[in-house]
Amino acid sequence: MPAVAVAELEEEAVLFRGGAPMCDFAVPGAQDTTVLVVGATSRIGRIVVRKLMLRGYNVKALVRRNDQEVIDMLPRSVEIVVGDVGDPSSVQSAVSGCNKVIYCATARSTITGDLNRVDNQGVRNVTNAFQDYYNQLAQSRAGKSSKSKLLIEKFKSAKSLQGWEVRQGSYFQDIYPSRFDEGTDAALEISENGQAVFSGFVFTRGGYVEVSKRLSLPLGSTLDRYDGFLLSVGGNGRSYVIILETGPLADTSQSKKYFARMNTKVGFCRVRVPFSDFRPVNPQDPPLDPFLVHTLTIRFEPKKQRPGDSSQGASDPRNFQLIMEFIKALPTGQETDIILVSCTGSGIEPSRREQVLKAKKAGEDALRRSGLGYTIVRPGPLQEEPGGQRALIFDQGNRISQGISCADVADICVKALHDSTARNKSFDVCYEHVSKQGDELYELVAHLPDKANNYLAPALSVLEKNT
Repeated sequence: MPAVAVAELEEEAVLFRGGAPMCDFAVPGAQDTTVLVVGATSRIGRIVVRKLMLRGYNVKALVRRNDQEVIDMLPRSVEIVVGDVGDPSSVQSAVSGCNKVIYCATARSTITGDLNRVDNQGVRNVTNAFQDYYNQLAQSRAGKSSKSKLLIEKFKSAKSLQGWEVRQGSYFQDIYPSRFDEGTDAALEISENGQAVFSGFVFTRGGYVEVSKRLSLPLGSTLDRYDGFLLSVGGNGRSYVIILETGPLADTSQSKKYFARMNTKVGFCRVRVPFSDFRPVNPQDPPLDPFLVHTLTIRFEPKKQRPGDSSQGASDPRNFQLIMEFIKALPTGQETDIILVSCTGSGIEPSRREQVLKAKKAGEDALRRSGLGYTIVRPGPLQEEPGGQRALIFDQGNRISQGISCADVADICVKALHDSTARNKSFDVCYEHVSKQGDELYELVAHLPDKANNYLAPALSVLEKNT
């Protein structure tokens, strides 16, 4: 039986009372939630739409055309919006009035232009439009959107560098320092083209350089309302250590320091550094409390550079250049805002796999950097068969190869809408398989889908966040 037919059979069991669905599938408060399904006529999208309707959600469907074939494919009560994910204006119209988004669209060909338009730029357009919509709502209410990022620092002129202090030091200050001191220099300045550049070299053994500033947040803003930092940076691809200092400003002897690593790429990139990644410098200190953070430091250490960090033409890992555009805080939340259906690459022809995964990965990265709560689902090869019949494997190691039914993927998307364990997680999912004795490479989390229980929460609770 086709997976779509399963959803249709479920739909027949719905009883309506007072305009709202009353059945085993109904979700409390669903009638007050509008979900935009992008790619509503795709293999997964069609089932997602019906499952949402079955549970009482208001559904908008973004489709490229509204001919009779498309109309017959979707339930009558679905609001159809005609547009292209590659067109920002039509996407803006689609997200208006929506609370959540499930992105199921996928390119119909492996032409680079199609892949980029749907799997990369389309995701960017949806995230941007969704944020713009909520910013407009907040402005109309004389407030600030809960989905907006908080600007910590924007480096645009010499004035923006005020308060930043460049320091240098060594971990071996008491062990023959002069013997290993080959020189250290660093500066933070505005270049001729208006960019803030932190650059220099560290030739001293155990040496480091850093740039630091006491944070000055807008009145009423505290970092405990946010998930972490987003940095827009460029340079020669070095890795850095972000250090946060907490404690009373009046008594620095009581301060506690926490650190996390930031890896950059050659050229410009945006790096997400969650607060959950920060570890105390002193293992005896408690976990980081973002509310108490008062100072931010970016440190460069040559000894921490990984093999391959060096860029072409700058092979000496003791030289560094970090171009800083802005630092923002990412908003926190309990639920996901956008669910993206991506893929693992398994089942795709080898000649096409690389270009498909490149576009998919670019779209995933854009969603992670958006500041919105996200869930990225990477299913194995899709199969047309009833859902809920076989146990599912959830993994984050890019190691799965089994298939999965479209109906099960759709069910995961719908369940993730209000599941706090799904927020800011990316994972692979496929059917359970049994390895030959002696070939077991890893232990995975397997759960049997069941409409009577939420299998998703226990499966995702053991997976790593901010992936």
